[in-house]
Amino acid sequence: MKKVFIFLLVFLCVVCFMRAQEKTVAEKEAAAVKAAALDYIEGWYEGSSERMARALHPALHKVGVQTYRPGGNVVLSPIGYTAMVELAAMGVGKKVPPEKRNISVKILDLSKNIASVKTVSLEFIDYVLLAKLDGEWKIINVLWEPAE
Repeated sequence: MKKVFIFLLVFLCVVCFMRAQEKTVAEKEAAAVKAAALDYIEGWYEGSSERMARALHPALHKVGVQTYRPGGNVVLSPIGYTAMVELAAMGVGKKVPPEKRNISVKILDLSKNIASVKTVSLEFIDYVLLAKLDGEWKIINVLWEPAE
């Protein structure tokens, strides 16, 4: 009976240790995903081409859903990696003062190698899809619309 008790105690300790390690790994992955999303949205507003380039995968496919007046036609506006990095470098997003940007990042889902994130700021609502490639989280797709 004593051997069974010791075995169960050791088994529970091992299970607890493994769960703690899994939680630590999950927290590190979540932090890395959030960092990539912040590089993207903060890089835009800071005018940092370095942060933008670090966040995006070269195969980025970003599409805006925008309504134009008069007539209220909804159109899709695609943009890629190079244009995003160049626009960030030009400082297009810097016109909004830091205290008015109201940036938030929410991880919607996180799996082993893919993640979904929502970023919200004064100007934009973005749904961001990321992939973990060569140990780094990169933004592959973005669907966005103006915040109103």
